[in-house]
Amino acid sequence: MYEFEIQNMTCGHCASTVEKAIKAADPEASASIDLAVRTAKVETRHDPAAIKTAIEKAGYPSSFKQV
Repeated sequence: MYEFEIQNMTCGHCASTVEKAIKAADPEASASIDLAVRTAKVETRHDPAAIKTAIEKAGYPSSFKQV
């Protein structure tokens, strides 16, 4: 599991956009978005860098760590 810190995610629409970006990068990923602390916990078998890239292409700078 990876935890992504997501900048500029300020509303429900932002959270939805981030979730869609994660699912586009890995349709089988399980994602839990926490808008209050601007994070997404993602369970994936794909390269997390690809998910980070998808989130950033959606307009949200991010970083991640394995948890």
